[in-house]
Amino acid sequence: MSEPVSLSDAVSKDELRALMKTSDVKALAILVITYAIIAGAFAMAILWPNPLTILLAIALLAGRQLGLSVIMHDCAHHAFFSSRRVNEFVGHWLAGGPMNVSLKAYRKYHLTHHQHAGTPKDPDIALVKNYPVPRDSLRRKFTRDFTGRTGIRDLIFKLRKLKLPKDLPWLVFHAALFASLWFAGAPWAYALWWVAELFVFPAVTRLRNIGEHGVVKDRLSLEPRENTNTTIANPIERLFLAPNYVNYHCEHHHFAAVPPYNLPKLHRLLRERGYYDRHDCLSRGYRDVIRRAVRPEPVAAAA
Repeated sequence: MSEPVSLSDAVSKDELRALMKTSDVKALAILVITYAIIAGAFAMAILWPNPLTILLAIALLAGRQLGLSVIMHDCAHHAFFSSRRVNEFVGHWLAGGPMNVSLKAYRKYHLTHHQHAGTPKDPDIALVKNYPVPRDSLRRKFTRDFTGRTGIRDLIFKLRKLKLPKDLPWLVFHAALFASLWFAGAPWAYALWWVAELFVFPAVTRLRNIGEHGVVKDRLSLEPRENTNTTIANPIERLFLAPNYVNYHCEHHHFAAVPPYNLPKLHRLLRERGYYDRHDCLSRGYRDVIRRAVRPEPVAAAA
């Protein structure tokens, strides 16, 4: 049996250096596309209002709400635009602002996650520590999400901590969004954002968390291939559930400084060179994530 492939054998220093290069063009394209999908979702529901287009718009908005959170995450790592100042502005105002998340506070929390991943000190471990769970338990969790219990709880928590100037980007975004829809003659469409954030976004976020660290071999291992998972997402999943390359999480934990738009190439290199061989850290889509998140029911003993 051949020896396991080491990380240094799978990716050379020159290749890693190239992968870590940021591209302002690619970063701007991701940001523009994210906002274009948001605008398109509103436009579709306004121009052709019917139950199907409204439900589709809500699903698209929830996916792009995660997309904005992903951009904020990458800006927090200074791994999106080449300029630290631009990363700070985009992360705080254009990405974190709509989701009422402070870039500075998020960075402090998230870097602790990276520092302590694979240990009990990981602040995110509480989100996934019980997986896999019984099927009924997983159903109850998603039911809480889709009925608004999770989203309303989180909104109340944010509103209680609302404070200026920290939350000014959130107020500016919502004022601009409502004004735009008002001038478009469809102020009712503003409710679509809130329906998406309160009733769908929590479920999308839960599924993302499960896919990243909930279906792993050993979340208390310091080996990223054992405490982190990557999901191979198809185009539909990338549109609604895994925007902006968020599904390449194992690669991100190996090299957090690699920009998101370079993670697919890093993933291909690692797979082609056998780095993931003998490790069960890749899920084949989000249906596979859910399958792996459910604890097998015990087989009843024969009478």
